[in-house]
Amino acid sequence: MIEQLRRGRIFLPPLSFRFLESEPKVDENRRIDALVEASWRGNVAKFAVECKALWTPMAFEGALNLLRSLSLPKGYRPMLFLPFLSENQLQELEREGISGIDLCGNGVVIVPGMFAIFRSGGKNRFSSSAPIKNIYRKRSSMVGRVFLVHPVFDAVQEVCSEINRRNMLVSCWGKKPMSLSTVSKALRTLEQDLIVERRGAIRLLQPDKLLEKLSESYATPNITERLRLKVPDGSEKIQELLLELSQTLDLPIVATGTSSVGRYAVMQRGDVLSVYSPRLEKLLERLPGNQTDRFPNLELVETEDEIVYFDARQEGDFWWASPVQVYLELMAGDKRDREIAEQVKSFLLKDIERLRQ
Repeated sequence: MIEQLRRGRIFLPPLSFRFLESEPKVDENRRIDALVEASWRGNVAKFAVECKALWTPMAFEGALNLLRSLSLPKGYRPMLFLPFLSENQLQELEREGISGIDLCGNGVVIVPGMFAIFRSGGKNRFSSSAPIKNIYRKRSSMVGRVFLVHPVFDAVQEVCSEINRRNMLVSCWGKKPMSLSTVSKALRTLEQDLIVERRGAIRLLQPDKLLEKLSESYATPNITERLRLKVPDGSEKIQELLLELSQTLDLPIVATGTSSVGRYAVMQRGDVLSVYSPRLEKLLERLPGNQTDRFPNLELVETEDEIVYFDARQEGDFWWASPVQVYLELMAGDKRDREIAEQVKSFLLKDIERLRQ
């Protein structure tokens, strides 16, 4: 899809598009898929484009939420690019003030004072909205991840139960549990990839290959807000306070993978404790201190992505990310992070051998 855009093969008459740049960085931790120009009769507007290969409602909503949260370069407006956009989706984009185009001739591009284009009715030329699903990415990756902490199961139902038990957002936040059919589909792929076998028991065969697949497919969580604070207590007191607030507010709070490294590898953590939570507003009402980028000691990251809470480990007065989440976050980092990730990998593989005995 990006190549089609690059070659000037995407049209929304009377607009014409010109490709500007691929995967530019738009804020500290995110990149957008492309920058483009749309022009008509001498009027030119610039757009930051988020492209998705799926056109499912979930893919549409996820991309829309991402575009709502991004801090775009000055002078750029958000644009969604899917294989197909329905008329209802186009209307939602119009209400949100976000432009959208597809591969079927549908689109909405509105720039106040320049032009307003709304085209619908183009038939969906794609027989399926879901090509072979990548079961190593996002929510479905929990099926593979659970084998790294529980390498042998007697039945598919046991796998499903263990996934939902270890998913903190299911157990204490009301998220919908993973279904048995989803687990079964993922297990078929794991079996085809020779990562697990089903001969009576369901058994992990290649933990190394599973970690490699998870790392290759890892996507950073969808973050809706990120805040830095200076809290007037030492690190241990902050952890105690956060655990107390988690229990009082019935709110999941888990350290990020990069803040949990010291539990599984030799690495000194920085001065800032970074935590995930699905609702920051509740925390901010109770936390002492002020928001600041000058010498902060606490970073709050708002996300409802279940993978970052999956298999979180309570140690003393706090919840830390699982070793798998730590490994994947480090592997997505720089060379030094990837070197430390090898220590976490060794920890994981030794633990799996212990569990197999």
